[in-house]
Amino acid sequence: MRFRFALAAAAACLVLAGAASAASRDAGLTIFAGSSLTQVLPDLDSGNTYSFGSTGTLATQIQNGAPADVLMGANTTTCASLYASGVAGKPVDFTRNTLEVVVPKSNPAGIRSVYDLTKPGIEIDVAAPSVPVGSYTVQVLNQMGLNAAVQANVVSQETSDANVVSKVVLGQVDAGFVYLSDYVIDPKDLTLISVPAWAQPKITYSMCVIARSANQAGAQAWMQKVLSPAAQAVFVRDGFLPLTAPVPSISKVTPAKTRAGATVTISGTNLRGTTSVTFHGVPAKFKVISPAKLTLTVPAKAKTGSLTVTNPSGTATWKTITIVR
Repeated sequence: MRFRFALAAAAACLVLAGAASAASRDAGLTIFAGSSLTQVLPDLDSGNTYSFGSTGTLATQIQNGAPADVLMGANTTTCASLYASGVAGKPVDFTRNTLEVVVPKSNPAGIRSVYDLTKPGIEIDVAAPSVPVGSYTVQVLNQMGLNAAVQANVVSQETSDANVVSKVVLGQVDAGFVYLSDYVIDPKDLTLISVPAWAQPKITYSMCVIARSANQAGAQAWMQKVLSPAAQAVFVRDGFLPLTAPVPSISKVTPAKTRAGATVTISGTNLRGTTSVTFHGVPAKFKVISPAKLTLTVPAKAKTGSLTVTNPSGTATWKTITIVR
């Protein structure tokens, strides 16, 4: 198990690095950050002092007087709340993520899909609902109609995604819900079970400068650094998603006349980051094949009308697809 997981086994941990270059304007910052950022932030700058843990717990510590220059959370609501109460400056979104399932590399329970998590005897680890990754897990399971069945197999609730990963790596549970970035950091001990794209929640990370920070200029410089193309490339390398994705487009839908339960193919551009497909407002299950192609299953309640494909940057609309009964 990599050092990342040894550090993250505690609810909040400190990563102390060497002194930063004198040329760095953000040297010496104290940054509180969600545990899923444990690898990527020191990769960006080893000269800061990082405190990692649950986003909500870190925010409470800041509100109670803990010294911090910047909070980098695994959601958008925590920094927004601090901003509303005057504790922090205006939030800035800086990266995105997806929720996935991981199992031990050997996968002794034979789990092949999220639906297998409902089988009797499967032991699952999740983060508590008060933790961002835990709340995203509930969203996914509700979206898939599996929450009650999967929760019946949950044997533990953790304070962070890193703790979930640790238990899966050690073989203490059969599966756990974590971020894609948790898997990308160290895939050698894990097997990835993808959550369907149509069930994915919108996972956006937000950061804010703490109002009482004595290094406001340095904190602002750090946020600009995080948003730079070079830093964003590091986030992508470590398993995060680009902050924005190109708006999708649709060039062809086949067949143009279909029925419930049938498979439809959409051709176009920028389809890789698709988050939803709807038939005249009715959501459909879909699978992204490539940036130029996805397939979907026509939902039972689909109606004749427009077909839309949506990603975080926008929506593409195909004017008419006919549903026959």
